[in-house]
Amino acid sequence: MPKIGDIQLPDFPLLLAPMEDVSDPPFRALCKEQGADVVYTEFISSEGLIRDAAKSVMKLDIYEKERPVGIQIFGANLDSMLRSVEIVEKSNPDIIDINFGCPVKKVVSKGAGAGILKDINLMVSLTEAMVKHTKLPVTVKTRLGWDHDSIKIVEVAERLQDVGIKSIAIHGRTRAQMYKGEADWAPIAEVKNNPRMHIPVFGNGDVASPEAAMRMRDAYGLDGAMIGRASIGYPWFFKEVKHYFKTGTHLAPPTMEERVQAARRHLQMAIDWKGEKLGVFETRRHYTNYFKGIPNFKEYRMKMVTSDDASDVFDAFEEALKIFGDYEFMAPS
Repeated sequence: MPKIGDIQLPDFPLLLAPMEDVSDPPFRALCKEQGADVVYTEFISSEGLIRDAAKSVMKLDIYEKERPVGIQIFGANLDSMLRSVEIVEKSNPDIIDINFGCPVKKVVSKGAGAGILKDINLMVSLTEAMVKHTKLPVTVKTRLGWDHDSIKIVEVAERLQDVGIKSIAIHGRTRAQMYKGEADWAPIAEVKNNPRMHIPVFGNGDVASPEAAMRMRDAYGLDGAMIGRASIGYPWFFKEVKHYFKTGTHLAPPTMEERVQAARRHLQMAIDWKGEKLGVFETRRHYTNYFKGIPNFKEYRMKMVTSDDASDVFDAFEEALKIFGDYEFMAPS
């Protein structure tokens, strides 16, 4: 069974991917309850941390019930990254994760995230310095490479392991692909099958069904799956994958009542954590998936995603439950 440093994980753990404006404490709590084995914070700018930017500092909030939890930071300046490690340590996470995979232009243009894939030597030296600067296990999330012609992920993973990282999560696309096309897990399997590798290798990208997670485990031999988009507005995904692994059958999907209850809790926790305005705004992206597949639901979804008033959103949940309470969601065949 895989370990990250001294953290013992179950066989083929499921990890909640770090996602901007998604993997905040309220959503992490819901995913943890539904079987996520490791959760990561949203990615946090090292420059924002050392400048004490309110949004960056707020993302350091972690709670005991989430453990093991990793705080993910990004940046390309060595001094800033080392100083941010010291700030992160005060929040007492279980893991410090470095983001070498974010493809967004505003991050990449600063040489951070996937931007560092253009300079592997810098990527390795930055990682080494951070490993030496903390007693916490350091992990890395990255992509296959900058573009199709520069994929050296087997060598990159080996070099990062050699400077002391404790696990690596690899998204099966290049930066050039962004989120287009299909994720290619074969190069991730090459990393895992490299006889020199001894740290856990986690796969990420297109794990959108229990069958996909099983394929990642059985056909590609990876150590675990990092789940991103499939969990947005659907924290039950982790539980469903585990049920499928155990039984080979699909768990019955959550009922309308369970969905409304989860959406209600999610919104309330978000408001409690970041205030009504931000709580209402940043929870909107989840509602499409909470209530996916219900015919003639548009009117209620529009209320949920356009209202700035929390009481209106809570009312929309209750109205939807009254009208669609008996709707039967179909399990995937």
